[in-house]
Amino acid sequence: MSDSLLYIVSTPIGNLGDMTPRAIEVLRQVDVIAAEDTRHSKRLMNHFGIATPLIPCHDHNERHQAEMIVRRMQAGETVALISDAGTPLISDPGFYLVRSVREAGFRVVPVPGACAFVAALSVSGLPTDRFYFEGFLPAKGAGRRKRIEALAAFSSTWGVYESPHRIMDLMEDLSAVLGDGRYITLAREITKTFETVIAGTVSEVQAVLASDSNQQRGEFVVLVEGYKEEESSEISPEIEKMLQRLMDDLPIKKAASVVADLTGVRKKVLYELGLKLKSDE
Repeated sequence: MSDSLLYIVSTPIGNLGDMTPRAIEVLRQVDVIAAEDTRHSKRLMNHFGIATPLIPCHDHNERHQAEMIVRRMQAGETVALISDAGTPLISDPGFYLVRSVREAGFRVVPVPGACAFVAALSVSGLPTDRFYFEGFLPAKGAGRRKRIEALAAFSSTWGVYESPHRIMDLMEDLSAVLGDGRYITLAREITKTFETVIAGTVSEVQAVLASDSNQQRGEFVVLVEGYKEEESSEISPEIEKMLQRLMDDLPIKKAASVVADLTGVRKKVLYELGLKLKSDE
């Protein structure tokens, strides 16, 4: 590899058979690998016989490491970025590094592979023509519920990552905000030994988790079916709240257009509601 490049290399999220031949080749040939956790990644490197040096690049040192990596690339080195599992930058560090490398004039090349969110979406049984990835919701209950309230009116499928010690709290919040009848899919431990995909209404999935504590272990992707306008003859309180918030910063017409794109509600209906809300103030 004669040109200095930054490769964004996806690694397995569980099953080591998902490591691509190209990823192995790139990781063997680069001069250095920037890893989220070098101790964790060292085991992966040993498994595939990759002897390339590892340097840490995580949330706490990314800005400093970005400067060092750019200098190494200016000296002619080629670098790969990996996360602990899956595709780097998807709810993982790396944004600042990629931006710095691009601004320094170097190419950034993706080496695609596993991604937990996309894998879960593909088996969810939910619409995939449009979708929204939220990542991790706020850890605290009030912040989490507030964010779910904002997502509740989205007409497209949306999804989040969740950890085992908060999964039941998330289910309670989904029930409180969305109601028990919204269809969701929960994917647990994707590609690993105890991979499980549970689909049904919020109350049905919640009941499965409550009845078997083993189903509360591991890493989760939770996907939620988008809001359907035909579910109600009136605009939901969540959509009205979204419109009201946007109108604080945008003209009524623009706010109505944004909410229409997100929810599927007709722009004319939202515009008329916006006029009414303004006149009531």
